[in-house]
Amino acid sequence: MSRIDSKKFFGWSGPAAGAAIFRIIKNIGPLSRTDIVKKTGLSKSTVSVHTKKLLEMGLIKEAEAENKSVGSVGRNRQLLKFAKNNGVIVAIDLGATSLNVGLCNLDAEIIDMKSKKTLVNNGPKIIMEEIDIFIEKLLESNEIADKKIFGIGMGVPGPVEFSKGTPVSPPIMPGWHLFPLKKVLQQKYSCPAFIDNDVNVMAVGEKHAGLAQNISNFIFIKIGTGIGAGIICEDELYRGSKGCAGDIGHIAVEGEQEFCPCGNRGCLEVVAAGPAIAKKAKIAAQNKESEILLSFLNIKGELTAEDVGEAVKRNDKASIDIIKNSGQKIGQVVSRLVNFYNPSLIIIGGGVANLGNYLISSIKEEVLRHSTSLAVQDLEIELSQKNEEVAVIGAAAMAVNEIYSHDNVTEMVYLDSGSD
Repeated sequence: MSRIDSKKFFGWSGPAAGAAIFRIIKNIGPLSRTDIVKKTGLSKSTVSVHTKKLLEMGLIKEAEAENKSVGSVGRNRQLLKFAKNNGVIVAIDLGATSLNVGLCNLDAEIIDMKSKKTLVNNGPKIIMEEIDIFIEKLLESNEIADKKIFGIGMGVPGPVEFSKGTPVSPPIMPGWHLFPLKKVLQQKYSCPAFIDNDVNVMAVGEKHAGLAQNISNFIFIKIGTGIGAGIICEDELYRGSKGCAGDIGHIAVEGEQEFCPCGNRGCLEVVAAGPAIAKKAKIAAQNKESEILLSFLNIKGELTAEDVGEAVKRNDKASIDIIKNSGQKIGQVVSRLVNFYNPSLIIIGGGVANLGNYLISSIKEEVLRHSTSLAVQDLEIELSQKNEEVAVIGAAAMAVNEIYSHDNVTEMVYLDSGSD
């Protein structure tokens, strides 16, 4: 995920040089050995030795030769690229009401994916069984041997202590507090596992393959059953000191007093997220402010945010007002983030983000109204273009970034060199 700074390579030697060469090939390849010499400042002999070692280890592979122009003298340049298909990553996106499990290559590209509706409050036992079934089916249908799983990435809808891979007092995940997700997955599948908050995973997905690939400072905001923000600062995910940075769902909205399960009142999540939209829709239906919502309520007995979105498509005024109201409250909080952090891009995703343009336009209006002119001078606010799969991509990319970190690859090269 990091940008390449060639100055960092000067002076490196041994396994660290091998790891540096691997990183530059992975991030900006295919490259020739000559290209690598120019970009790193390393000697030709050093590049030759380490590329040979990386090829033997299966971390990189030879690409098709680059043809010289007609009439030129010399051999074609042999290009090197990341061996992204030498293994797979299992990517798990667990939401409050859904489960997506993807099989990805080592560049976080989705090979296959399975999805279902489920409830995270069913608890770890049931959910982990569902995950295991999906993984087994994906491996079987794609004829992947267990030993080809290089790692597992997972996003969950609550605070996570990243180093331990455990949810910590997640408000909408009863029964999951301190559940050892990382340990359970690693023991079950004999590979490294990485667990993070779902919105952090989505931010990584946008950085890896979405709207933010060339953006250094941006915020991803998920609006669903809850509301959260993933922060990318200077091309790196910012988790904070304990991993709970970006928990904007529990920032108080001015003038709101509704009680939140976190123990406070007026939290953004409880007044503007999916359940809040559904609650307001039910009140509107019962007050006969919307015939469409009332008909949905009579048929189903309850209403969801998706029902409000359907009513908006039919130009239902009450539903439009509900969506605008949520957008305004979210925009008020986002404006504080803009003034504080000054991102160049804000991406809106999550289930509620699919409810139409009224939500995003209301957010934009409030951000422009409450933010300083300099902070919004070049600010873009966009809907995610990969909303349905960004968390799966992000979970895989998170695992890949950790597995192929500079320190880890340095160790791989060192251990492999020691076995010669």
